[in-house]
Amino acid sequence: MMQKKNWLPTASLLPLFIASNLTLAAGQAADTVSPEAASGVQQKTLTHAQQFMVATANPVASQAGYDVLKAGGSAIDALVAVQMTLGLVEPQSSGLGGGAFVVYYDARKQKLTTFDGRETAPLDATPELFQDQNGEPLSFYTAVVGGRSVGTPGTVKLMDELHNKYGKMPWKDLLTPVEKLAQHGFIVSPRLSESIEGSKERLSRFPETKAYFFNLDGSSLAAGSVLKNPKYAETINVLAREGSNGFYYGKIAKDIVHKVRSIDDNPGVLSINDFATYKIKERSPVCLPYKQYDVCGMGPPSSGALTVGQILGITQQFDLASMGPDSAEAWQIIGDASRLAFADRGRYMADTDFVPMPQGLLDKTYLAERAKLITPGKALDTVEAGEPAWKNPIALADDIAIELPSTSHISIVDKDGNAVSVTTTIENGFGSNVMSNGFLLNNELTDFSFESHQNGYPIANRLEPGKRPRSSMSPTIVMKDNKPYLVVGSPGGSRIIGYVAKTLIAHLEWGMDIQEAISLPNRLNRFGTFDLEKGTDTESLEKSLSEMGFNVSIRDLNSGVQGIVIQENGLLGGADPRREGLVLGE
Repeated sequence: MMQKKNWLPTASLLPLFIASNLTLAAGQAADTVSPEAASGVQQKTLTHAQQFMVATANPVASQAGYDVLKAGGSAIDALVAVQMTLGLVEPQSSGLGGGAFVVYYDARKQKLTTFDGRETAPLDATPELFQDQNGEPLSFYTAVVGGRSVGTPGTVKLMDELHNKYGKMPWKDLLTPVEKLAQHGFIVSPRLSESIEGSKERLSRFPETKAYFFNLDGSSLAAGSVLKNPKYAETINVLAREGSNGFYYGKIAKDIVHKVRSIDDNPGVLSINDFATYKIKERSPVCLPYKQYDVCGMGPPSSGALTVGQILGITQQFDLASMGPDSAEAWQIIGDASRLAFADRGRYMADTDFVPMPQGLLDKTYLAERAKLITPGKALDTVEAGEPAWKNPIALADDIAIELPSTSHISIVDKDGNAVSVTTTIENGFGSNVMSNGFLLNNELTDFSFESHQNGYPIANRLEPGKRPRSSMSPTIVMKDNKPYLVVGSPGGSRIIGYVAKTLIAHLEWGMDIQEAISLPNRLNRFGTFDLEKGTDTESLEKSLSEMGFNVSIRDLNSGVQGIVIQENGLLGGADPRREGLVLGE
């Protein structure tokens, strides 16, 4: 199993870490928590519960969700509390200025559905937004930092509409503790402190982010320090009183538009009209039959469910179960299946409200044919997109848009059996690095292809006004006998797909419990290079995989998987040891 450093309060210090934040949320004074008390090493263990469970990327957010579930709130009530808290205590990953995908199981209706709260391209945007005067693509960070990369946020409207449909507790009661925590300050976690230091140059470019994330002497905020955010508290207060209308109409929207458009060296084109016309879309889930399960997730504009589904559909043509998790040949098969799936992803997958897509990407016969391309023990020499069934095919060029590993994942099951899997993001760490009203704005538009055409053929994921950029976010609910069995997902940019697929294979094929499956060292291949997780025993596969023909890279692979297994006699939860995540339940 994994043997590496992971930053989380130790078992003995974790209550102090959470209690300090709860004290601040209650408006009481709290001493600064020392870095020693706010960090440490903890081996995650399987968590058991009988009635309800919440797993998030931050202990304070998990506690917020737990408190709501304990008080009788629904899974969606808990989600609202968690998301609003994460936007405060984990601002580098998600928040009010971003978007999210939701996979939801309604226990009363016995129905699985999904909700698309993805950001949209401004109506004034053009396909050339990320090109210079000569038509050449901008460098990634030139495009990211500033207003140009900011899309219309979806998270606040998503939370409000979900609460209107499925909430039990008053909306205001879910937001008040977050407002108090922002007013009185929260304890900076080690991960946030390290993230600030790692993004120091970009965060320092704008006065508001510089003043918020750094001390007067220019040093980064240290783990254990108390950080207050009165502007975030004001925003939460507006939302508590006015709901999402307070965000999409009026001062907050005007402030965001002004901030985005007024950045001198990299202005954006977001407008008030983009906020007024933004809509949440309920979509049918995308499901793949797998053994006795149905693996279901978010369809386009997410590529998550389709690509995870293709990986599983291809690998189940082989006997992975008998090979086991230590087999280099098993990982070669998984890696090549992933490469084949990513080839289809790059050519075909995008926002289907704007571009057509083949109907046969998860067809059993098609995936069996793709599996025949794989020779166990020998890496594929070349990988190209396939030709799935398609009623009205069009010629498309391949695209590899950059997605960096930020984002956050939330898994929740309530006492009534409702289940929700949510992956939420502002895209890159700290998004566009631009703040407004106490929260960071996304850089989601850089998930589009910077080029609109290649060799005369259009790219499916090209930027178009009102379009939603393709995503790799893969919130997943695995169904068994028409009931939810596993709620899972991960952050990690385009590596999300591999992290989720690894966890599913480890649990469903190799019989690992959900914590073991999450903790299993990451090994994945998207575009040809086989990435092996640095500092773990998976480095021993380097020689075998190299001999099979792969280029191998040993690197940090910081997934953030949160998973809950639903059994007849209770709930089992796991959190990723690579991050600060925590599972709580009762």
